[in-house]
Amino acid sequence: MSAPRTIMIVNPNTTASMTRTVLAGAEAVAGPSTRLVGSTAARGVESVESNTDEVWGALAVLEQVRTGETTGVDGYVIACFGDTGLPAAKETARGPVVGMTEAALFTAALLAARFSVVTLPPRTREQSHRVLRETGLAHRATVRAIEEPVAEVHGGSLHLLDAVAGEAAAALAADGAEAIVLGCAGLADLVGPLTERLGVPVVEGVAAAVTLVEGLLAQRLSTSRVATYAPPERLGPVPA
Repeated sequence: MSAPRTIMIVNPNTTASMTRTVLAGAEAVAGPSTRLVGSTAARGVESVESNTDEVWGALAVLEQVRTGETTGVDGYVIACFGDTGLPAAKETARGPVVGMTEAALFTAALLAARFSVVTLPPRTREQSHRVLRETGLAHRATVRAIEEPVAEVHGGSLHLLDAVAGEAAAALAADGAEAIVLGCAGLADLVGPLTERLGVPVVEGVAAAVTLVEGLLAQRLSTSRVATYAPPERLGPVPA
């Protein structure tokens, strides 16, 4: 049996209900030897939907990871589509850090030649495009969005099933997509209904990231410290 390991699910926003929703989805896929802990931003914004929000969210991620480093956390999942604060988290954590977006995209790339991200609201599409470029997968994907604020999925998203399914079906028909990536941490409860309705793989990023962190820990692998993600020279207190 694998040694117990602790993975922190890092929520860059201040909405505790979102953390609970995301944690519940992660627990459904975590292995028996994995202990999941949810962490919520102590300050910042209620949801990450703009460039300014991302700055606040990145600071919150850094603060949470630094706390995790003092409490024995083995690995981290960044639970925000766009992977807010991921580079700084990789510099700071001793163990592996995986963003839900990169996890979802790499997972979808293993399952389908082409796929589409369905995110919300439309102004956040560039966050998805940015990670697609950074992962080298932009040529295999499209990004679609529904007009709905992130705040509307803090407690679940079944009320958005028809809207998300409509965009996903359009992606299958018009974009040549063969799998769907859900572009928000709050959409996890749509995986089952969408899979049944669409008949294609539906990838949720937090679940994908948890299993990837588990795999890296099992292989005793973590972030390279050679150059890009070398630890910061100064690790004083984060300004209040």
